[in-house]
Amino acid sequence: MKFQVFKNGKPLLDFTLSGAYLFGSDLIPLRHVDKIEFKDGEIECLKKSPDAAGLALLWPIEDTGHLLLLNTTRLPERPLPYNLNLELARARMMQITLKREDWALFDQSDKFEEMAQEVEDLFIKALQYISVPERASVYADQSLRKGVEFSEKLAAKHAEQFLAARFRNKALGRHSLGCEVNLDQMADEKYRKWLLEMFGFITIPINWAQIEPRKGEYYFEKLDQCIQYLAGRRVAICAGPLLKFTPDFMPQWLLQQKPGFEKIREDAYAFITAVVTRFAKSVHAWRVISGINALNCFNFTFEQAMEMTRTACLAARAADNKSRKMVELIYPWGEYYASDKTTVPPLVYVDMVIQSGISFDAFGLQLHFGKDVPGMHVRDMMQISSRLDCFAAVPKAVHITGVSVPDSPGPDVMATERAGCWRKPWDPSIQAAWIEEFYKASLGRPFINTVTYSCLADHPDQPTAGCGLLTKDMTPKKSFLVMAKFQKTILKR
Repeated sequence: MKFQVFKNGKPLLDFTLSGAYLFGSDLIPLRHVDKIEFKDGEIECLKKSPDAAGLALLWPIEDTGHLLLLNTTRLPERPLPYNLNLELARARMMQITLKREDWALFDQSDKFEEMAQEVEDLFIKALQYISVPERASVYADQSLRKGVEFSEKLAAKHAEQFLAARFRNKALGRHSLGCEVNLDQMADEKYRKWLLEMFGFITIPINWAQIEPRKGEYYFEKLDQCIQYLAGRRVAICAGPLLKFTPDFMPQWLLQQKPGFEKIREDAYAFITAVVTRFAKSVHAWRVISGINALNCFNFTFEQAMEMTRTACLAARAADNKSRKMVELIYPWGEYYASDKTTVPPLVYVDMVIQSGISFDAFGLQLHFGKDVPGMHVRDMMQISSRLDCFAAVPKAVHITGVSVPDSPGPDVMATERAGCWRKPWDPSIQAAWIEEFYKASLGRPFINTVTYSCLADHPDQPTAGCGLLTKDMTPKKSFLVMAKFQKTILKR
């Protein structure tokens, strides 16, 4: 498959491919792709399967400041190259049509009807000039620009309508807004003050590597201090992830042993039992296992990943049968699946966990943006809203257990041209605006119970640099004030 790439009606001679992957049905990334490269004004995609496929990549939206991970529709192979500008516009128009139908936003008297018609008219003009690709690309770019603008407003309107309904029904409470703490910053009095004033649902991180640096020797001092401080302060406490299979969360003694699956499962069961037993009286919810759909440093097979999920939930349930047990997903679009054969597409994992009869109470969902890492390229609110809707039919409660965006672009993997941006390069105002739109979209969905922000104050180990709601010296950012507005509105109801 080939795609011609144009800018301002002229073939592009220089284009940086970032976040690019091919996908098949249900937006699942394709594994068997030999290459995706830009050369001489075209993107060439070589895949081993002749099936129809779509292309997703980081793409600039002219005159808007957006640099977003967008996708085409699924297309059949053909000798002639496709017009990438046109195909991106086609996919956006299709998404708008589908979501308007899903959300019942087809009121002919609606003020958005004119915008929808403009998007469609511009796309039709692009099709009329399909034999003149340069001119077609100009109209396609205009259609895409208007389409992204319209879809953002559409997503915002849908979110506001449903959020208002949740407020009317008093379906949101003090514990709806959460935040993950940093144990090293809990000693700071200002940090604790802002934390308790703002949030009623607090997540305490668990890191196996730090708690059990030597087999059988547990260091609970920091956890003990944090939980003792929070005890009796009208907050719900969540803790975890108990298991996360990345090198920084796995003890060195276990990594160095290179053990078999049975040994890893045995040690994981023992660790979960020790932690949960110790803190069962204080913790209301456990993030039992996190991201095994995407992060798998032991290269578990699919069956082993499912068995590890089962074992983790069994261990947590045996040690504490009262608190909520959550299975956590990361990177909900599954971009990682294109390059790592040991991983599982997120919605496939969800389906299999439910069908396998594993005993747990809820799914957790992590969404982090602002890095040139599969799963962290910036997407717009229509895409985020559409992906959240995929969990509406899940027969378990859903919690957003982590979300973050930066307050400034950074070097290397956080550079705007590699990671993307929303409306314009990240700054404190854009961070605050994004958080406000995201919280409306997520809290407006009745199947989402809580939303937890991943970083209260800036610190070196945060998901993306500058993603905290407070600066390093504990000064509130604009994003913190947005959070305060949400909390005030919730408490007033």
